[in-house]
Amino acid sequence: MTFTIRMGEPEIKALWDDLFKRKASGELNADEDEFFGKWVKTTNFLSQNPRHPSLSTHEISDLSEKFGVKVFEAYLENRTPGARRMFWAYGPGKGDITILSVERHPNDDKKHAYKKIKLSSFPKPVGTVVMVRRPR
Repeated sequence: MTFTIRMGEPEIKALWDDLFKRKASGELNADEDEFFGKWVKTTNFLSQNPRHPSLSTHEISDLSEKFGVKVFEAYLENRTPGARRMFWAYGPGKGDITILSVERHPNDDKKHAYKKIKLSSFPKPVGTVVMVRRPR
């Protein structure tokens, strides 16, 4: 099964859109380009197989409690100081995975380090109708 990858709103979607736009126009610096390349690669693996061995996917119970759904961590980098992690969850729709945050790995020595991570919200499912009332 191939999953549709969605970006959490508003933070992750804004970051992705910004990096994507600047990559297309050649405006990323070397560090941003490297980060974006790793993010794209990790996202592609995730869409094909959330349990791909290189992702080292596992649930983060502190974040699952905080967000109210199972939140998973996948590796963008490993064995690197300040290695980046991608936090994601299944949803909002069937066959969707939403990226909720991309952060440097929290310091494991601190109690409840994961609870300090800010998670974006699920985007509205495709096809959602929003009722708008006309002003009177």
